[in-house]
Amino acid sequence: MKQQLAAVAALAGALAGPAAAASDAAPELALRLDLNTVAQIEGACRLTFVVENALGADLDALVLETVIFDEAGMVERLSLFDFQAVPADRMRVRQFDLPGASCEGIGRVLVNAAESCAGAGVGPEACMDRLELRSRAGLEVSG
Repeated sequence: MKQQLAAVAALAGALAGPAAAASDAAPELALRLDLNTVAQIEGACRLTFVVENALGADLDALVLETVIFDEAGMVERLSLFDFQAVPADRMRVRQFDLPGASCEGIGRVLVNAAESCAGAGVGPEACMDRLELRSRAGLEVSG
């Protein structure tokens, strides 16, 4: 009986080890960008993004070079989207209006580059290297 209990205890310890190590692992650093809604407003298409900074440091500036493609895959416009300051471990909502654009004519959004990604301890490449994109708006977003 003692041998069985010892074997069960050893097995439980072996199984708990990887789980405990996984929970002790540092959270993955990321800059999460979600195209949340797309809405036609008077004379423009409004893109609403939710940005979450999980890079571990405040971003003093975040400007992303964004390419808008039409439904045929042709570049419709290239824009700089200024997300301004994004505090660490916080979520921010930013809206960008595309004057003269029809939302129905937009086929895809490409985050081409980080024009500015500045913060204490955050290198300029961090924003693109750690960028996680998603869309709830029914448009493809890539980077």
